[in-house]
Amino acid sequence: MDNYRLDKVHKFEEFVDRRLKPDLVRAISERDKVFEQQKTFSDLRKNIENLQKNSVTSLRTLVNLGSEVYMQAEVPDTQHIFVDVGLGFHVEFTWSEALNYISLREEKLARQIEEYTHHIASIKAQIKMVCEGIRELLQLPAEATLQEPIF
Repeated sequence: MDNYRLDKVHKFEEFVDRRLKPDLVRAISERDKVFEQQKTFSDLRKNIENLQKNSVTSLRTLVNLGSEVYMQAEVPDTQHIFVDVGLGFHVEFTWSEALNYISLREEKLARQIEEYTHHIASIKAQIKMVCEGIRELLQLPAEATLQEPIF
């Protein structure tokens, strides 16, 4: 095989290893962060709905002070709650206001997950296309095509 083809194969492999695979790992990681946010808001929604359903007006709970150190706390009025809206800001909401806000955030997070999923599929398609290009340069039969990486 001539040096031109070997050089091209090397450049394609380098592109996959240095650009596409890190991009894929980063996109999957970012999507996982959004999944975690989505779960947090879903849990909050369920907790508020349980408070409403059971007409809980006060409660005792454990509060994490950090480093897994907990303290007992008394909440005299559960009708108003503080919700983390990002960047370290918390907003006081009534239950219905919090549920409306949570619905909006869940919709936004669902759109972000969909966008990341499309981006991930695009990167995987690019990797597959480069692998097909390498197969053609090496003149390998179609059944010897490199398998898509599993992430």
